[in-house]
Amino acid sequence: MAVSLAACGSAKESKGSSSSSESAKKGDDIKVGLLLPENKTARYEKFDRPLIEKKIKELTNGKATIQYNNARQDANLQAQQVDTMITNKVDVLILDAVDAKAIQNSVQKAKDAGIKVVAYDRLAEGPISAYTSFDNEEVGKTQGEALLKALGSKATKSSKIVMVNGSVTDPNAALFKKGAHSVLDGKVTVAKEYDTKEWSPDNANSEMEAAISAVGKDKIAGVYSANDGMAGGIITALNAAGVKVPVTGQDAELAGVQRIVAGEQYMSVYKPYAPEAEAAAEMAVALAQGKSLDSIAKDKVSSGSATDVPSVLVPVTSLTKDNIKDTVIKDGVYTVAEICTGKYKDACDKLGLK
Repeated sequence: MAVSLAACGSAKESKGSSSSSESAKKGDDIKVGLLLPENKTARYEKFDRPLIEKKIKELTNGKATIQYNNARQDANLQAQQVDTMITNKVDVLILDAVDAKAIQNSVQKAKDAGIKVVAYDRLAEGPISAYTSFDNEEVGKTQGEALLKALGSKATKSSKIVMVNGSVTDPNAALFKKGAHSVLDGKVTVAKEYDTKEWSPDNANSEMEAAISAVGKDKIAGVYSANDGMAGGIITALNAAGVKVPVTGQDAELAGVQRIVAGEQYMSVYKPYAPEAEAAAEMAVALAQGKSLDSIAKDKVSSGSATDVPSVLVPVTSLTKDNIKDTVIKDGVYTVAEICTGKYKDACDKLGLK
């Protein structure tokens, strides 16, 4: 699978830090710090961490040391974890920020200590050296287009939908939201919209309950949910009110895929974690060893505090019941046995998942 979009120019090798010559001397015995943001979303511990660690080991002939911590959705804890990585003198840091803006000072501290930072999945503020994620605005567009397709003839300007976006502390959430609005605006009416603190399924559940009360359960045509975890909370609220409408999602979590099989959730966004994780590992190892990123990072992005950051952007796929076999099963993310448990077996049989 391709791991980058159209090239936006070649990446430039970072220069000027006092550690450049030291990094250039590094062999395979590098020390890599890995900081992930939370463990409520299944992907981080199930996919991202093991994929990144495996690739780093492969690239360094098993000689690299990896120090790992999960911030459990606590920005202050993550800042402390960065301090610990600096104290432990890691050569490079892969960072998925809890709060992209709040982490800026920590990124600066790392740079001042001669540690280069690869921003992973979320574009952290500060002097980052590299970045890998998905085309996040395209994610929102993919979700919006799927919702319109699910609505079919009901996709009119008078049709009311509810939008449940992600956390304002996550810059990706703003991009998902922007992409979705670019597709949905003018086609349907957004009756209620929420930015959900900490991407919490419980908060999404409460927001959906409030939306049902405010809009009316018979007036809601569909729901834009920014990810699968929140979709679960939303669908619980819809079921309690006796409402069945198409709901979007993202991350292709097992529970989300099972809801798609059962017809409770319309779609998710399948983001192949292996290309993203492997790109992060490749860039981290290269930076730690003082090598160029030219052959790895074909894109460039800018944040509020960094410009032309060498980047790898990974394309995404709309996951519906029609392509489960050709996506998450084909790529080995889940087996049929994992998806088609108990109450999902009959629905799986109907879809030909055996």
